Amino acid sequence: MVNVVLAGQYPAGTYEKLRAMLPAEQFGLKAVDTQAAYDAMTDAEVMILRIFKAPKEVILRNPNLKMILRWGAGYDSVDIQAAGERGVLVTNTPGANAGAVSELAVMLMLAVGRKLLCHTQSLARGEWSKNTYMDSSFCLNHKLVGIIGGGNIGRQVAQKVQAFGAQVQYFDPFRMTEEMERQYRMVYAPLERLLKTSDIVSLHVPLVDQTRHMIGQEQLQGMKDGAILINTARGGLVDDTALLRAVQSGKLAGAGLDGVEREPLPAGDPLLADPNIIVTPHIGGGTADIGDAIMPMLAEDIQAFAAGKEPSHVVNRAFLPAV
Repeated sequence: MVNVVLAGQYPAGTYEKLRAMLPAEQFGLKAVDTQAAYDAMTDAEVMILRIFKAPKEVILRNPNLKMILRWGAGYDSVDIQAAGERGVLVTNTPGANAGAVSELAVMLMLAVGRKLLCHTQSLARGEWSKNTYMDSSFCLNHKLVGIIGGGNIGRQVAQKVQAFGAQVQYFDPFRMTEEMERQYRMVYAPLERLLKTSDIVSLHVPLVDQTRHMIGQEQLQGMKDGAILINTARGGLVDDTALLRAVQSGKLAGAGLDGVEREPLPAGDPLLADPNIIVTPHIGGGTADIGDAIMPMLAEDIQAFAAGKEPSHVVNRAFLPAV
């Protein structure tokens, strides 16, 4: 019997759907839905994590732990090295939330470009702002969107903004094949040129040591005047303090952030006070129906592990003991 823990808060029905995918005679399944219960847990063998984190101390606190599965593509909330050194597999669900995250990225582009928050706040003050922001509102049509990260999410963003009439250029350390570039109509550009020429820059890369503050003061100053920055990837990719200065100075027209450096962002934070910056609370992959794509991937990897096979989506192979 493999004991599986569904740790954290999930859309309604997640436990029941996952229970149906994991035969009861092979798998135990329990839900741990509070931080206190999670912190007290010491007997986990397989853990599914969405919001809760798994630093080294959590891994050490559960000596029977064999596998951690991340609900989503990102795994920076797990100490993958500490896990690997103890033989604990860490997996993710790449591409499962690409549709949801790419939709949010485009929504933020439109909302910032059309001054949605500015209008909402004006109306709440009793100001009919029909013409107030006419000279500073812009659509996606005929714009050049620069995508940093050519993976599943970046490619879906490209397809969606093209439907609005935008052109796309992209940067990725691992350039796509010419065939893929033609298929997705994405033109490769070095990072410096992408920042300098794009009307909108959208981030779709993981947070690792090499990408932390990849958009800092220097990069922000190198962006096109009046551009918009979108971050639906991870807080920490952008120097939020430098970004705030760039928006307040008028260097950038605005920003849309689903990831910030300090989560949860406290009330009164300066990022929340600027009407040209829209912040959402890390909801990119958080929809009621996202589990329909994620759960089959989780079940497949758990069943592979139970059968003595290597799961398909292991992300910490480099740290696992040599066989």
